[in-house]
Amino acid sequence: MVASPSGQQPHAAQLYIRQAAKLSLLPQDNNDPEANATKAVKAKFITPRDPVIETANGGRLPAVPLAEAEKLNCFKDEAEHHGSGRGERAIRRRTKELAAAQETHEGATIDHQNLGQSVRAEAPLRTAVPSPKTHPLFPQLPMYGPPTFLRNLQSFGFQVSSAFLSLAFLGTIVLGSLFTSIPLLLQNLYLCLTLHDPEKRRPFYEEEKRRRKVRKDSAKAWKRQRRRHQNRGRDGPKSETEEYEPQEGGKDRLICDVSYYARRVGLDVENFSVQTEDGFIIELWHVFNPKDYIPASSTHRSQDDPIVFPNNYLDDSTATLSQQYPPGKQKYPILLVHGLLQSAGAYCTNDDDSLAFYLAKAGYDVWLGNNRCGFRPRHQMLSYNDPRMWNWNIRQMGVMDLPALVSRVLSETGFAKLGLVCHSQGTTETFVALAKEQRPDLGNKISVFCALAPAVYAGPLIGKMYFKFMRIISPGMFRVMFGIHAFIPFMMLMHRWLPGSIYGALGYRVFSFLFNWSDTRWERDLRDRLFQFSPVYVSAESMRWWLGRECFASQKCILATREEGRREEEEDDGEGMCLEEYFDHGKDHQTEQQSEGDTGRELRCRNAWYDEQVPPFALWVAGNDELVDGRRLLRRFERGREPCVKVVHQKIIEEYEHLDVIWAIDMIEKVGREVKEVLWKTAPVEAREVCRVPEGCEDVDFDSTRQVH
Repeated sequence: MVASPSGQQPHAAQLYIRQAAKLSLLPQDNNDPEANATKAVKAKFITPRDPVIETANGGRLPAVPLAEAEKLNCFKDEAEHHGSGRGERAIRRRTKELAAAQETHEGATIDHQNLGQSVRAEAPLRTAVPSPKTHPLFPQLPMYGPPTFLRNLQSFGFQVSSAFLSLAFLGTIVLGSLFTSIPLLLQNLYLCLTLHDPEKRRPFYEEEKRRRKVRKDSAKAWKRQRRRHQNRGRDGPKSETEEYEPQEGGKDRLICDVSYYARRVGLDVENFSVQTEDGFIIELWHVFNPKDYIPASSTHRSQDDPIVFPNNYLDDSTATLSQQYPPGKQKYPILLVHGLLQSAGAYCTNDDDSLAFYLAKAGYDVWLGNNRCGFRPRHQMLSYNDPRMWNWNIRQMGVMDLPALVSRVLSETGFAKLGLVCHSQGTTETFVALAKEQRPDLGNKISVFCALAPAVYAGPLIGKMYFKFMRIISPGMFRVMFGIHAFIPFMMLMHRWLPGSIYGALGYRVFSFLFNWSDTRWERDLRDRLFQFSPVYVSAESMRWWLGRECFASQKCILATREEGRREEEEDDGEGMCLEEYFDHGKDHQTEQQSEGDTGRELRCRNAWYDEQVPPFALWVAGNDELVDGRRLLRRFERGREPCVKVVHQKIIEEYEHLDVIWAIDMIEKVGREVKEVLWKTAPVEAREVCRVPEGCEDVDFDSTRQVH
């Protein structure tokens, strides 16, 4: 309870009540039990830059500005007599300086001693100091308070304006994609009229023909088998010798159901709900062989508390998977995270050549992580129409979603570490989360980070006309066009309304037009299936981070400003001052300042993105990728700009485009087998002692200090 003795404290209590009302779920009304149960109590700092609001009923509200969170804790401690006694003036001075530091990205130094502040973790709430600096690439998110008539009216206005303007933008993209398809259509028509097969120009023409025949024969065999089972009754005899017996077959139904495609190859999937530390409910899919694993109960698979890596997360009594396998037969856990506008189903669309199914059948325990909102936007407290539900970007995905997924996998399996495989945006959130200014301790839970088409530096595609348009409009105009909720939610309506074949064909044309992809190296018969798991719900704020004028599209990097990137290029070209000189001349934006006498490795460590907690990296770069520049990332590691990063594998696949690293016909040969070996090669010794050896990894060299090129 907030104390209210005479003197200064009643006024502090009033300030606390007023600030709590500003950050609560609902407008505060003493006569409304629901409002009282959801009122803000205190701000909990997940990281020094990521406060969440804890409510009276134990719920959590996300995305509150640092200054507002600090005010709440200051007023709470002052009202409860935990402050230094300096009263309202000290609180206002502290929050004013904190807000000024946030607005300027320059991290003004604050006199903690005069304010009675402390950097100790055990300090009272009012005197505990969150870091006042914000990286230029991660500016503060807007603040949306409890729903009032005025806020609801404003929110509705954004929804109406964005419904028309974003739909017009989408229509322009669709028309552009259809128009640019006309030359290829005419060319194929001409070849058909001249009795030539246009498919023969494809690099895997013969392999596609072979797979088409195999798939057709399998569909016929499935029909015959079903008829036999129907004649014998539904529970007809099943094969005891076949390790992976398909439970689905026939013609592809083209549905958005990862379990359906798993059952077509003799596997299955169970769905876990995971709660992030800011209250979002996200989905974690577990791929398993139904012949050697019993799925967990629905109660066990429901969301748990919003606590990451609790004290008992390695307790064998909570690890349901490890209890099902004897020592020496357990499977090493790996987590796969998807790219932008996709779900983890992108890893499950190529039958046995899907990366997830390939690794599962090789002997790994495969988990598929989905980011917030996805196909089913859910939060512990917020509703779909509340703008706070959508007030997040790549930082929250990296700092909140990824640790929650890793924690749940380790809790379910009982292992101390897991292997992490990410594609595109999944690599971005991981690179952000592991940075020393974000959540570097996560690296201690990851045995290796396998990055497919790593999205760190922007490629030339960012200069396309429609991306330039989104970059030049102001943040306010961006919100008028695309709203403050989901980004172009009409795409999800199209996903639900259109038949799978029409939606798949249209999805390919649109995304190919946007991102310069082609299906040259994909199995064309599966192309419609590939787009059944995208797009998903993402926030307009997240897309503004990627494409707006302030962040990635302008800075061309996820963790460095444009000026730093230019200096880096000049150093690579042998021109201008090197990065050490650049930072030494006062251009540093990071929290760590250079001290006199720092040279060589020490200075590079200070200017590096990662510290000694970072896990080993393995990178597969698509050489023909116009969306991101993977070569530049490799060059950063090769030039020693990240002294703490150990690259255990790196490869440039010259002919690959951005999505080929997960969808190409020869992906297993070019990427999958190497990922399988790297995961086992870097697995902890104690894990290898209790786990079965994955197929094909019997002769893997465990000398992880050796680099593989």
